[in-house]
Amino acid sequence: MNYESGVMAEKGDPITVDFDPDEDERLEKRRTDRRRILIIAGLIVLGLAIAAYFAMRGGTTTPAGEENAQAPTVTVVRPGRTTVEGEITATGSLAARREMPVGVVGEGGRVVSVPVDAGDWVSQGQVLARIDRSVQSQQVQSFSAQVQVAQSDADLAQANLDRALQLVERGFVSQADVDRLTATRDAAVARVRVAQAQLAELRARNARLDILAPAAGYVLERNVEPGQTVSAGSPPLFRIARGGEMELLARLNEDALASISPGTRAQVRPVGTDKLFTGQVWQVSPIISEQDRQGTARIALSYAPGLRPGGFATATIASGTVVAPILPESAVLSDEDGAYVLIINGEDKAERRAVTTGTVTSKGIVIAEGLNGSERVVLRAGGFLTEGETVRTQLAELDD
Repeated sequence: MNYESGVMAEKGDPITVDFDPDEDERLEKRRTDRRRILIIAGLIVLGLAIAAYFAMRGGTTTPAGEENAQAPTVTVVRPGRTTVEGEITATGSLAARREMPVGVVGEGGRVVSVPVDAGDWVSQGQVLARIDRSVQSQQVQSFSAQVQVAQSDADLAQANLDRALQLVERGFVSQADVDRLTATRDAAVARVRVAQAQLAELRARNARLDILAPAAGYVLERNVEPGQTVSAGSPPLFRIARGGEMELLARLNEDALASISPGTRAQVRPVGTDKLFTGQVWQVSPIISEQDRQGTARIALSYAPGLRPGGFATATIASGTVVAPILPESAVLSDEDGAYVLIINGEDKAERRAVTTGTVTSKGIVIAEGLNGSERVVLRAGGFLTEGETVRTQLAELDD
């Protein structure tokens, strides 16, 4: 809608002016768009200015005091060097140090009794099993009678000789008769000795029918029962550990085998128990297996109920002393590249240091290579630090 209003010109003639409201709205919209464009452009310019400022400021160095104020604090230790008794850990199987298989030494026969069982202690010469000897007993009586017969013949021959010697002085018996009687007497005496030897042999054979313990020891196995028939070709009926002594056959590589010698002390822990048994190396294998490049160290052990031949055990063998740093387990890290620790260098930055670990003691892990003991080593949470990261340190003391 147009509105008309009268406006007087200078000469007094009226001038007609038309007013359009839509035109005013379009003008206002243009002014608003221009302001918006100007604001956006200003913000863009401001952003570019800020980016340029930080880009130019990035080449400058942050003051050390401000950087350290924002750095994390870590606990470090100086491990020093400690004298540690060297140890070698090995595994192996338990066995009797001197195992004695006991079998039939005589002609054998039917077993009538077995007075011992596995787990018993026996003395030297103790009967382990008895063999039926009813037939052999009759043979002993027969041979004993033969000895008596031979002895009677020898006594008669001696009496005849004595009488002949009395008559030879009177001339009733010739010297030839004396010689003949003497020979008869000597033959009779020899037959007595033969009969006695045969009787002694039979008695010895009968004594071997019983299975006896060759030495005092601990019975490991019993493989015979009453009523069983045994012979000289039968497998061993008993296995005895002489003196009850045991041993651990520890398998070691060439380097470890070269560092120990007979007499070296060792601690043995059988699988399935926390008990430790003290022993010592009594023999080091003179050869190395070509298959696995290992040898055997034989560790002698006194008898104990927890030591069972055939069982598996772990041995800790003393191998001299070494002087090296010791770190708690929390300070030693590992990844695909091996064991390492994080140390803090002179610029208070974290630095990775590869190490070679040794034995594990009650105080911690022995560091065989990689540290001299004077470094500041991150005690814990090293896995959360980045190599090269600046930190603040707090020194802790290791327990003695």
